Amino acid sequence: MKIKYFYQLLISHIIILVLAFLLLSLLFSQFLENYIFENKVDELESFGNQILTELTVRIEGTEEFLNEYSQLLEARNIQYILFDRKGRVLYPELQQEPVVLLSEQEWLELSAGKGISVLHDIKRFDQEVTLVALPYMNGDQLIGGVILLSPISGAIQMISQLNKFLLYTIIISLTATILLSWFLAKNLIKRIRDIRDATSMISSGNYDVNVPHLYMDEIGQLAKDFNEMAARLKKSNEEIDRLENRRRKFIADVSHEMRTPLTTISGLAEGIKNNLIPEQEMEKGMNLIDREAKRLIRLVNENLDYEKIRSNQLQLHKINVNLLDAFEVVADQLLLQAEEKNNTIIIKADPETTVIADYDRLVQILVNIVKNSIQFTEDGEIYLRSEDRDQETHIIIEDNGIGIDPEEVEMIWERFYKADVSRTSNSFGEFGIGLSIVKQLVELHNGKIEVKSEKGKGTSFFIELPNEI
Repeated sequence: MKIKYFYQLLISHIIILVLAFLLLSLLFSQFLENYIFENKVDELESFGNQILTELTVRIEGTEEFLNEYSQLLEARNIQYILFDRKGRVLYPELQQEPVVLLSEQEWLELSAGKGISVLHDIKRFDQEVTLVALPYMNGDQLIGGVILLSPISGAIQMISQLNKFLLYTIIISLTATILLSWFLAKNLIKRIRDIRDATSMISSGNYDVNVPHLYMDEIGQLAKDFNEMAARLKKSNEEIDRLENRRRKFIADVSHEMRTPLTTISGLAEGIKNNLIPEQEMEKGMNLIDREAKRLIRLVNENLDYEKIRSNQLQLHKINVNLLDAFEVVADQLLLQAEEKNNTIIIKADPETTVIADYDRLVQILVNIVKNSIQFTEDGEIYLRSEDRDQETHIIIEDNGIGIDPEEVEMIWERFYKADVSRTSNSFGEFGIGLSIVKQLVELHNGKIEVKSEKGKGTSFFIELPNEI
């Protein structure tokens, strides 16, 4: 049977309260009853001991003492009976029942010198009483004893009245608890329903949710954490959508870039095969095939590098690298590309400056950045400089090209991002993942990289790499 959580919570609160009140009422009533009767027994035993003591020390005036004591106890609604060893009543003289009604077990205890107490006796007398019987001993012999009786109707009436008050308290408390539990359960269910509705919205793809968290309890903390999760999911979803759009654009760019060199290579190969290219154009055609093939290899290598870095499969082999040598290698590799745009690569580095790095990956970092500078610079200078510090070396690559918009500076590190769509028409840096690889390679070297750019004035890259192991 399906029961709503609201009713489960309400019923559980009521059951717990009822059981708690019943248990406390029973325990309290029993404790009070025992306390009253035990006090009554102690009182009767005290009077009984006084009577037996007086009988022991008195030689004359016993009858007078017994009458006086009888009047005193009657004022306290207590009766007493003196009996001999055979159970015959000695005082007061009774019209009926001249023999004390004690059980065989009680006689055995009295004969052994032990007192008897019965908290609640309803069988042997005309009314409900508390009974105490004390033995009068002569050495080990039972001579007689005294029985004291106290009616308990008043105590029973008081306990009954108390139980009635307890019942009223239970009813009032139960009513208040039902109302309070209903309010709390209703409020709790509403808060849970808010989280459930928000969960349904997220499952349907709507991340614009905000669960109220006015109460700083566990559910309030859950609601707060839920809102933070929804915000992160929204941000992640936006990032996924952004990357998906760039991925689609990237695939379109790659398809275009691959089709162009493949078409060139295929056409030239077909022309060479069928002797359609003049002899004097043959070397030019072979150079074009070589350049387009390298272009395809560069595309494949950049994607392989990115996936290796992303899956932590790239292993670095760090050595002490002379930075001036690395700058010169990069300048030699990119000299022709720089000259095509009438750019000059200028190196300013101390011959003694070194860094701890993987040589091939360091060159790859520098090549990618310098390519980027060449891409956005024409008729300008590109500087490669170094500054040696205590435990690190700063590498600065600057150009005086067209620069990057401030809102795009931090986005250049993202995969597939291109600051300028015109890059797709260039033979290098066209795929939008070069700088993403650069940033991750620098971080793998335990270094840092930053970029500063101003539109129309150029761009500067700052790299910090350790120069000590």
